[in-house]
Amino acid sequence: MKVLITGSHGQVGHCLVNVLSARDNIEVFAYDREDLDITNEAQVNSVVAELKPDVIINCAAHTAVDKAETDIEMSYAINRDGPSYLAKAAESLSALMLHISTDYVFDGDKSLPYVETDKPNPKGVYGQSKLAGEEAVIANCSRYAILRTAWVFGEHGNNFVKTMLRLGKDRPELGIIGDQFGGPTYAGDIAKALVTIMDNFASAELSGVYHFSGAPHVSWYQFAKAIFESAGKYGALSKLPLVNEITADQYPLPAPRPANSRLNCDKIHQVFAVEPSDWQQALENIKKYC
Repeated sequence: MKVLITGSHGQVGHCLVNVLSARDNIEVFAYDREDLDITNEAQVNSVVAELKPDVIINCAAHTAVDKAETDIEMSYAINRDGPSYLAKAAESLSALMLHISTDYVFDGDKSLPYVETDKPNPKGVYGQSKLAGEEAVIANCSRYAILRTAWVFGEHGNNFVKTMLRLGKDRPELGIIGDQFGGPTYAGDIAKALVTIMDNFASAELSGVYHFSGAPHVSWYQFAKAIFESAGKYGALSKLPLVNEITADQYPLPAPRPANSRLNCDKIHQVFAVEPSDWQQALENIKKYC
């Protein structure tokens, strides 16, 4: 089986390459932006026509949430147009398309965890461009799975865990938002979830949107507390900062964030037997994040 991975240097792409490269029955073609610009339709078509992959997994995205508010054209080029080109190319080969999306397609105003059938209502450009990407995949590919996830972290790339460890090393006290809630999701678990979908995608009837994130749900403040608890337990930091709970209003940012990023993951469990990401276990390797 031939698998084309885009965004291979990102958090999930990096893990995905490692997981699939270890399998004898998979031929992996890993591309990052310098190798394949997904916003260039001619380049996408050329690469796909040459490789003829059985599966295309798109891990490429413009994820700078605040920068997206002013970098609108680039956000849509990467998050909408790129997936559209990849989906069309996948369809030309009857290939399976796997695409990563985000909790930011929702406004965060719901009181319960979001299910796949909830109507999206993104507040910022990042979420709007990612929703447009979802719609492009659905419109242009008959065999696809869109995996919405949230609060991604891992040993590779930039993320909240690494930011906390860096700030905790330099500052004696931190203020962390306590009124936004979600499920931290380990990048390695996202990669495994994508592989499970790929291995068990029996027919186009399984095409659709799936939610996958971590459990238990926590606030950013609670997540930070857990990070520093692990940092102390496993020796990642010699001295731990004092962590204070603040509100989102006390830490204004250019782009709005959903107050509720909790995703209901029942569907992916029922269809593919995928369990939510165990982010607490992932923090046991916290020295690797330093």
